[in-house]
Amino acid sequence: MVAPTSPAMEEKITSAIVERFFAKLKDHLSVDVAIVGAGPSGLIAAHDLATAGKKVALFEKKLAPGGGVWGGGMLFNEIVFQDDALSILDDFSITHRPAGDGYHTADAVEVASGLIFGAMKAGAALFNTVSVEDIVFQDGRVAGVVINWTPVVHMNLHVDPLVVLSKVVVDGTGHPSVVANLAARKAGVRLDTETGGVMGEKPMWVEKGEKSTVENTRRIHPGLYASGMAANNVSGGFRMGPIFGGMFLSGRKLARLILEDLG
Repeated sequence: MVAPTSPAMEEKITSAIVERFFAKLKDHLSVDVAIVGAGPSGLIAAHDLATAGKKVALFEKKLAPGGGVWGGGMLFNEIVFQDDALSILDDFSITHRPAGDGYHTADAVEVASGLIFGAMKAGAALFNTVSVEDIVFQDGRVAGVVINWTPVVHMNLHVDPLVVLSKVVVDGTGHPSVVANLAARKAGVRLDTETGGVMGEKPMWVEKGEKSTVENTRRIHPGLYASGMAANNVSGGFRMGPIFGGMFLSGRKLARLILEDLG
């Protein structure tokens, strides 16, 4: 029997996946910005930061990035925006339709997929099914994230994690504000909030919640920022439901603040 002279198709396919993935991971073991949570604010910030030439990595614990966008309101996959967020939808070529009184609707699936595509085409790297289980803390500042596969975390397997170093870490984990809680609990830092800790999210008040989502998007400790609903949870803002203008504006503000910080 004559031995094959070249690798079988199965080997070529597997080799291509392994080589390209590990090249991508190795290239992002040290980044300018590590964004934890690939929801709308994180994806928009990643797009703007990558467009400005920063090396950005997003870490999303779920299989599908996009945060809470996909399901719209109670699985009605339409979401609402205000006038002042439309320019951002246009930047991502996302279709929107007027709904009267300064409000507009957009298809939730188009929004989520459009944000993901836009962020990655701008140059951001996205690692899905990756959970952040700890932070790197050096010289009084947050200096990176500690990552592991989400199935490893869910199954409580004793598997040591890996580390990604970063000049800036963003908590974009939504309602739980996972990274801010880690910083307060494990590093014992005082966050830039009224209490010095994670204050917790208030109940729904759409008008207040939309404003506070943007207002609370800021640096909460050296090296650590919060955006979107994570920012509201950290600073005690109101919940706002399936209206996303504030989330979009939060991501754009976040990128601007980080660019100013990084010079």
